[in-house]
Amino acid sequence: MSGLDLHVLVPGPLEQRTGGYIYDARIVAELRGLGWGVVVHNLVGTFPDADAQARTSMTSTLAAIPDGARVVIDGLAMGGLPEPVRAARDRLRILSLVHHPLADETGLDPRRRARFVALERDALAACAGVLVTSEFSSARLGAFGVAPARVRAVRPGTDPARPAMGPGHGAPPALLCVASVTPRKGQDVLVRALARLRALTWTCVCAGSLDRAPEYAAGVQALTHETGLADRVRFAGECAPDGLDDLYHRASLCVLPSYYEGYGMALADALARGLPLVSTTAGAIPHTVPADAGLLVPPGDVASLAGALRGLLVDEVARAARGAAARRHATGLPGWTQAARMFAAAVLELTPDGDV
Repeated sequence: MSGLDLHVLVPGPLEQRTGGYIYDARIVAELRGLGWGVVVHNLVGTFPDADAQARTSMTSTLAAIPDGARVVIDGLAMGGLPEPVRAARDRLRILSLVHHPLADETGLDPRRRARFVALERDALAACAGVLVTSEFSSARLGAFGVAPARVRAVRPGTDPARPAMGPGHGAPPALLCVASVTPRKGQDVLVRALARLRALTWTCVCAGSLDRAPEYAAGVQALTHETGLADRVRFAGECAPDGLDDLYHRASLCVLPSYYEGYGMALADALARGLPLVSTTAGAIPHTVPADAGLLVPPGDVASLAGALRGLLVDEVARAARGAAARRHATGLPGWTQAARMFAAAVLELTPDGDV
């Protein structure tokens, strides 16, 4: 085994189109390009509420990995399964990759939230270290008993992108929301805010999976009918990269009404295209969105979200100014190769040779 071998465990297929899976997949691809031997293990079963199949999959996968190997486990899989991690920690050099703590997901009842806190605290204690996607998330792990010395923040990369051109001359402003349609992303808040802006001309596309929280997604789509917006708000579902790029290219501004983000890759992608942003003050978003490039409002605040959107919809000069600021800040965003180099360095620092 070379010193640059790594085993990466993810729940289900790596090719899924969410921010967390895209981060994992891009880091894996870039590490391989840097000469690392990366083996991806696709775990089966139900996560993060681990069922018997998930437990067996995690246990057997870790058992088959050679002694002394470096292992990174995606937090969506690891957070609910501390026992297999504890059992393997003396034989393997295990790190967790936490996109955001499981207990920070929106819509959990108090009992389920408390259970996730206890399980994830236990699992993180069994790891040699933790990788996160923002400095905000690094600080957040203090609440789980993780010492700062055991954490490394590696921000996602952002691909260079063509400047957005908008919907075309004479067309109404086009809003774009890129996120799986789940409670944490707050699309219901967006629809209620847009209902207050009926008198303005605009269109909106929500691009993201409708299958991860199907009841919620169905409810949000029903809400567009109840509010009379079904002909102005389109749900595009999960989009391939080229299709998503076209949506960004035709957008006037991006909106992400999330209740929590551990980083916000869609926000960085919008910056790369010079798009002004409307989002919330939740989680790491204020660290991702520069103050002069976007407007941030409290999560769940329909009136404030409507007000921020109204300001940019009616003021083309303000949109252009924030778009120009977005383009300026985008030049400082790391690329994926740079992110992978930082990830590699973090792995080596947290799992030095001779530890196992």
